[in-house]
Amino acid sequence: MLTNQSIPSDGIKGLKENWRSDVLAGFIIFLIALPLSLGIAAASGAPPIAGIIAAVVGGMLVSFLGGSYVTINGPAAGLIVVCLHAIETLGRGDKLLGFELFLAAIVVVGIIQIVLGLLRAGILATFFPPSVIHGMLTSIGIIIIAKQIHVAFGSHPESKSIIGLLVEVPTDILHWNLNPEIAFIGLACLIIAIVWPMIKIKYLNYIPAPLVAVLAGVAMGQYFDLDHSHPYLFLEHKFELGPNFLVNLPQNMDKIFTFPNFSRTLTMDFFLAVFSIFFVNSLESILSTVAVDKLDPYQRKSDLNREFIGKGIGNMILGFIGGIPIISEIVRSSANVQNGAKTKWANFFHGFFLLTFILSIPHLIHEIPMAALAAILVVVGYRLASPKEFVKTYRIGLDQITLFVVTILFTLIEDLLVGIFAGLIVKLLLDIYHGHSFKYFFKPNIEITENAYECNILIKDSLVFWNLFLVIKKLHSLSGSGKKVTLDFSKATLLDHTTMENIHSFQADYKQRGGEFILLGIDKLNATSSHPFATRITKKVFI
Repeated sequence: MLTNQSIPSDGIKGLKENWRSDVLAGFIIFLIALPLSLGIAAASGAPPIAGIIAAVVGGMLVSFLGGSYVTINGPAAGLIVVCLHAIETLGRGDKLLGFELFLAAIVVVGIIQIVLGLLRAGILATFFPPSVIHGMLTSIGIIIIAKQIHVAFGSHPESKSIIGLLVEVPTDILHWNLNPEIAFIGLACLIIAIVWPMIKIKYLNYIPAPLVAVLAGVAMGQYFDLDHSHPYLFLEHKFELGPNFLVNLPQNMDKIFTFPNFSRTLTMDFFLAVFSIFFVNSLESILSTVAVDKLDPYQRKSDLNREFIGKGIGNMILGFIGGIPIISEIVRSSANVQNGAKTKWANFFHGFFLLTFILSIPHLIHEIPMAALAAILVVVGYRLASPKEFVKTYRIGLDQITLFVVTILFTLIEDLLVGIFAGLIVKLLLDIYHGHSFKYFFKPNIEITENAYECNILIKDSLVFWNLFLVIKKLHSLSGSGKKVTLDFSKATLLDHTTMENIHSFQADYKQRGGEFILLGIDKLNATSSHPFATRITKKVFI
């Protein structure tokens, strides 16, 4: 158990006590965030500077408005797909107009997040079906790879579908439908981004792989003279090079801001853009925050409602000044913890260093080849869509791999919202098949007996994603009460994966804080696999 004295202070006192560790962590995260912020913005169809604006606001402002301690706020790869789709759909061929309308959507998303935070709805995101979430993120990873691999190789794909884009990669190579020198830069940066983390030399590990890849890309861009438009011959084929293969920044820094256009706020396209951005942004941000809490060596727990409010204010501001939306980013946050961050000031310093860099030497950013950024994003996409995700989900149970694959397939064939909706429909059908009662569909059949020393909750029917909220809400109200808590499943008929994961997570947290939390009757139910979080039912079934 940690004592209150050992937990880092907040505010100015925390800065005085921990500035050395937080400045160092913030600087390292700045090195990671610089190329990623540029690449994510460009891949989202936004001006690259929009990613830097987002990271600066997320670090310097939102760090103190949110309810987390060591998370890093900034643009994330998980938002690329919804942002790009929104810009393309709203603009209808006009990229600038699409971005301005997209900014208006971000403003609305921010307002909704603020309202939900004030309504204390932050907990809602924590028990969305995990397999649908993982399917969503995996499909996003596949889409990122499919789109960015062509940027990395300097090719011009004809297909508009994700499957078609992937199929075209070997065809482009065989038929020279790529730019050899750009492909050389992209492939070299891709290899660096993959191999660099494998080098086990202490001091080299302090330099982030994305930064090394970008620096190598800049050097190669200078060698191939990308600053000037010119043709060249390769194996008797003629190719063109020029500044269009470099990151495009405004000539004057006073023109970096773009302002929202609210002219289509009453259209269906605008509504769908708001909903998709809000859904993915809020869900991924809250889940990342919860995940980072588990990495915090001081065992601090974030205020999820305040996180909603902080992200909402940040996104609303970004919508007004031309930045892409931000979330609590899991990879940068993990690196933040690993590099010794103690307080929110590390997040602030990462934003401060980004602002200082963009104001002092912005011309260096223009020297970064787009192929280098695309190569970095291909690696990010692979991590999201790693084959390990398929194996891990399969081990939980056939029901979960079914949700996972359905979500991926429908996302790749149609779009992200269709994929999520399809996953939820299959989830509903599986729950009905497993015996989920319509009578207790949204409200669980539970019996609570409580006194000053203990609380017993008896589950009499099914407890699944659809009706879990009231039980989770009750459990969270018991945090810090010191009561002995007992969850009795002796009369339960169905416990889904979402329930099992949430209950075990709460049990571990409650015990860590010195409380007694007992689960009864779970072993009487049949598990769909040997995984501890597998769905449990009264009857024996195969899914």
